[in-house]
Amino acid sequence: MSTPGQSPAEPWPLWEVFVRAGRGLSHVHVGSLHAPDAEMAVRNARDVYTRRNEGVSVWVVPADAITTSDPDAKGAWFESPAGKNYRHASYYTASEGVKHL
Repeated sequence: MSTPGQSPAEPWPLWEVFVRAGRGLSHVHVGSLHAPDAEMAVRNARDVYTRRNEGVSVWVVPADAITTSDPDAKGAWFESPAGKNYRHASYYTASEGVKHL
């Protein structure tokens, strides 16, 4: 609580939380939380998102450090251009006599 004449405290930054459920698996986004620094963000993420031993690893990333693509421009980002079939593995055939391909 601030006293008269003082500005309120800065809000804690937002952190995005990723948890890996087991060895060999990928980290998955599980949620967000506010914390004053990275160390506290990791501790809070562990307490909030792995209470029942769901994870073996936790990552926290400042939300303002994440850059995303525009969902409205998905065609330009994710659709395969016409006439560029060579970008797909099905375009190529395996040569005879080539082992382990």
